[in-house]
Amino acid sequence: MAVTVDSKIKEIMKDERAADIVAKYSPGFKTDKQMKLVYGLTLRKLSTFPQAKELADHLAEIEKELAELD
Repeated sequence: MAVTVDSKIKEIMKDERAADIVAKYSPGFKTDKQMKLVYGLTLRKLSTFPQAKELADHLAEIEKELAELD
């Protein structure tokens, strides 16, 4: 199953390539221990949080790069 911005954070973390893409635009994505608190959210939902502004600013780019993984 392809990882998209509508995948849950937990699923994105399981795919090293996908997690690397997100981390490129959102430093700390793979290393911040608090990310476990949002594992049940989709990347799109997480991007709506004020703390995730960098993620929101680059969501279209992330979506495009994730689509190119398959």
